Amino acid sequence: MKIAVIVGSTRPGRVGDQVGQWVMQQAAGREGATYELIDLAEVGLPLLDEPIPAAAGRYANGHTQAWSERIAGYDGYVFVTAEYNHGVPAAFKNAFDFLYAEWNDKAVGFVGYGADGGVRAVENWRTIVANAQMADVRAVVALSLFTDFSGGQFTPGERRAGELADVFAQVEAWSGALAPLRG
Repeated sequence: MKIAVIVGSTRPGRVGDQVGQWVMQQAAGREGATYELIDLAEVGLPLLDEPIPAAAGRYANGHTQAWSERIAGYDGYVFVTAEYNHGVPAAFKNAFDFLYAEWNDKAVGFVGYGADGGVRAVENWRTIVANAQMADVRAVVALSLFTDFSGGQFTPGERRAGELADVFAQVEAWSGALAPLRG
Protein backbone atom coordinates (compact mmCIF):
# COMPACT_ATOMS: atom_id res chain seq x y z
CA MET A 1 0.00 0.00 0.00
CA LYS A 2 1.35 3.44 -0.95
CA ILE A 3 0.27 6.61 0.83
CA ALA A 4 1.27 10.11 -0.33
CA VAL A 5 1.87 12.85 2.22
CA ILE A 6 1.08 16.05 0.31
CA VAL A 7 2.37 19.36 1.65
CA GLY A 8 -0.05 21.91 0.24
CA SER A 9 1.41 25.31 1.07
CA THR A 10 3.77 26.87 -1.44
CA ARG A 11 4.14 30.21 0.36
CA PRO A 12 7.72 31.48 0.88
CA GLY A 13 8.67 31.13 4.54
CA ARG A 14 5.99 28.50 5.14
CA VAL A 15 6.16 26.00 7.99
CA GLY A 16 4.32 23.25 6.11
CA ASP A 17 7.56 21.72 4.90
CA GLN A 18 8.62 21.21 8.54
CA VAL A 19 5.27 19.59 9.31
CA GLY A 20 5.59 17.36 6.25
CA GLN A 21 9.04 16.21 7.32
CA TRP A 22 7.70 15.40 10.81
CA VAL A 23 4.84 13.39 9.29
CA MET A 24 7.36 11.44 7.22
CA GLN A 25 9.56 10.80 10.28
CA GLN A 26 6.54 9.46 12.16
CA ALA A 27 5.56 7.28 9.18
CA ALA A 28 9.04 5.77 8.85
CA GLY A 29 8.42 3.01 11.38
CA ARG A 30 5.02 1.93 10.07
CA GLU A 31 4.60 -1.56 8.68
CA GLY A 32 1.19 -1.24 7.00
CA ALA A 33 2.14 1.10 4.17
CA THR A 34 4.91 2.95 2.38
CA TYR A 35 4.73 6.73 2.72
CA GLU A 36 6.13 9.18 0.16
CA LEU A 37 6.34 12.97 0.39
CA ILE A 38 4.99 15.27 -2.30
CA ASP A 39 5.76 18.95 -1.76
CA LEU A 40 3.59 21.10 -4.02
CA ALA A 41 6.24 23.84 -3.91
CA GLU A 42 8.44 21.45 -5.91
CA VAL A 43 5.71 20.21 -8.28
CA GLY A 44 5.29 23.63 -9.90
CA LEU A 45 1.83 23.34 -11.43
CA PRO A 46 0.53 26.50 -13.13
CA LEU A 47 -2.97 27.82 -12.52
CA LEU A 48 -5.45 25.30 -13.87
CA ASP A 49 -5.01 25.44 -17.63
CA GLU A 50 -6.82 22.36 -18.90
CA PRO A 51 -9.52 23.15 -21.50
CA ILE A 52 -11.66 20.11 -20.58
CA PRO A 53 -12.96 19.42 -17.04
CA ALA A 54 -10.88 16.88 -15.11
CA ALA A 55 -13.79 14.44 -14.79
CA ALA A 56 -13.41 13.69 -18.51
CA GLY A 57 -9.85 12.46 -17.92
CA ARG A 58 -8.56 13.93 -21.17
CA TYR A 59 -5.51 15.99 -20.30
CA ALA A 60 -3.97 18.29 -22.91
CA ASN A 61 -0.86 19.37 -21.03
CA GLY A 62 2.26 17.41 -20.15
CA HIS A 63 2.37 18.79 -16.60
CA THR A 64 -1.18 17.51 -16.00
CA GLN A 65 -0.37 14.12 -17.47
CA ALA A 66 2.71 13.84 -15.21
CA TRP A 67 0.66 14.95 -12.17
CA SER A 68 -2.05 12.42 -13.06
CA GLU A 69 0.43 9.57 -13.30
CA ARG A 70 2.04 10.53 -10.01
CA ILE A 71 -1.20 10.82 -8.01
CA ALA A 72 -2.87 7.77 -9.56
CA GLY A 73 -0.19 5.49 -8.14
CA TYR A 74 -1.25 6.01 -4.51
CA ASP A 75 -3.83 4.14 -2.47
CA GLY A 76 -4.42 6.98 0.00
CA TYR A 77 -3.24 10.37 1.15
CA VAL A 78 -2.39 12.50 4.14
CA PHE A 79 -2.97 16.16 3.33
CA VAL A 80 -0.75 18.59 5.25
CA THR A 81 -2.78 21.76 4.96
CA ALA A 82 -2.41 25.29 6.18
CA GLU A 83 -5.47 27.39 6.83
CA TYR A 84 -5.52 30.63 4.85
CA ASN A 85 -8.41 33.03 5.44
CA HIS A 86 -10.57 30.27 6.94
CA GLY A 87 -10.04 28.02 3.92
CA VAL A 88 -7.65 25.78 2.02
CA PRO A 89 -4.45 27.05 0.36
CA ALA A 90 -5.14 28.13 -3.23
CA ALA A 91 -2.15 26.24 -4.64
CA PHE A 92 -3.35 23.02 -2.99
CA LYS A 93 -6.91 23.41 -4.27
CA ASN A 94 -5.54 24.20 -7.72
CA ALA A 95 -3.42 21.02 -7.73
CA PHE A 96 -6.41 18.99 -6.56
CA ASP A 97 -8.66 20.44 -9.28
CA PHE A 98 -6.34 19.33 -12.10
CA LEU A 99 -7.50 15.73 -11.52
CA TYR A 100 -10.62 13.77 -10.70
CA ALA A 101 -10.59 9.98 -11.25
CA GLU A 102 -7.12 9.74 -9.74
CA TRP A 103 -8.58 10.71 -6.34
CA ASN A 104 -11.65 8.41 -6.52
CA ASP A 105 -12.17 5.56 -4.06
CA LYS A 106 -9.16 6.47 -1.93
CA ALA A 107 -8.83 7.46 1.71
CA VAL A 108 -7.52 10.78 2.97
CA GLY A 109 -6.48 12.03 6.39
CA PHE A 110 -5.56 15.53 7.45
CA VAL A 111 -2.84 17.33 9.36
CA GLY A 112 -3.94 20.95 9.62
CA TYR A 113 -2.12 23.93 11.01
CA GLY A 114 -2.95 27.55 11.64
CA ALA A 115 -4.01 30.00 14.33
CA ASP A 116 -6.89 27.67 15.24
CA GLY A 117 -5.23 24.40 14.25
CA GLY A 118 -6.28 24.56 10.61
CA VAL A 119 -9.68 23.12 11.52
CA ARG A 120 -11.66 25.25 9.06
CA ALA A 121 -9.35 24.26 6.21
CA VAL A 122 -9.78 20.60 7.16
CA GLU A 123 -13.57 20.96 7.23
CA ASN A 124 -13.39 22.71 3.85
CA TRP A 125 -11.30 19.82 2.52
CA ARG A 126 -13.85 17.28 3.78
CA THR A 127 -16.48 18.86 1.53
CA ILE A 128 -14.10 19.06 -1.44
CA VAL A 129 -12.87 15.45 -1.23
CA ALA A 130 -16.42 14.11 -0.89
CA ASN A 131 -17.14 15.38 -4.39
CA ALA A 132 -14.11 13.42 -5.65
CA GLN A 133 -15.52 10.23 -4.11
CA MET A 134 -12.84 10.05 -1.42
CA ALA A 135 -13.28 8.66 2.08
CA ASP A 136 -12.03 11.14 4.67
CA VAL A 137 -11.08 9.64 8.01
CA ARG A 138 -12.27 11.00 11.33
CA ALA A 139 -8.88 11.25 13.06
CA VAL A 140 -7.12 14.56 12.52
CA VAL A 141 -4.08 16.46 13.75
CA ALA A 142 -4.83 20.16 14.40
CA LEU A 143 -1.57 22.03 15.02
CA SER A 144 -1.70 25.47 16.61
CA LEU A 145 0.68 28.20 15.51
CA PHE A 146 0.68 29.32 19.16
CA THR A 147 1.51 26.05 20.90
CA ASP A 148 3.12 23.76 18.29
CA PHE A 149 5.53 26.30 16.80
CA SER A 150 8.20 28.45 18.43
CA GLY A 151 10.15 31.15 16.62
CA GLY A 152 9.12 29.80 13.23
CA GLN A 153 10.20 26.27 14.15
CA PHE A 154 7.84 23.33 14.43
CA THR A 155 7.84 21.97 17.98
CA PRO A 156 4.89 19.58 18.25
CA GLY A 157 3.36 18.82 21.62
CA GLU A 158 3.76 15.31 23.04
CA ARG A 159 0.26 14.19 22.18
CA ARG A 160 0.67 15.00 18.47
CA ALA A 161 2.52 11.77 17.59
CA GLY A 162 -0.36 9.71 18.97
CA GLU A 163 -2.90 11.77 17.05
CA LEU A 164 -0.90 11.25 13.86
CA ALA A 165 -0.65 7.51 14.52
CA ASP A 166 -4.47 7.45 14.60
CA VAL A 167 -4.60 9.26 11.24
CA PHE A 168 -2.15 6.75 9.74
CA ALA A 169 -4.08 3.76 11.10
CA GLN A 170 -7.40 5.02 9.74
CA VAL A 171 -5.99 6.00 6.32
CA GLU A 172 -4.34 2.60 5.99
CA ALA A 173 -7.50 0.73 7.04
CA TRP A 174 -9.76 2.70 4.73
CA SER A 175 -7.28 2.53 1.83
CA GLY A 176 -7.29 -1.24 2.16
CA ALA A 177 -11.06 -1.42 2.45
CA LEU A 178 -11.51 0.70 -0.68
CA ALA A 179 -9.04 -1.35 -2.78
CA PRO A 180 -11.78 -3.51 -4.39
CA LEU A 181 -13.48 -0.36 -5.68
CA ARG A 182 -10.24 0.77 -7.32
CA GLY A 183 -9.62 -2.71 -8.77
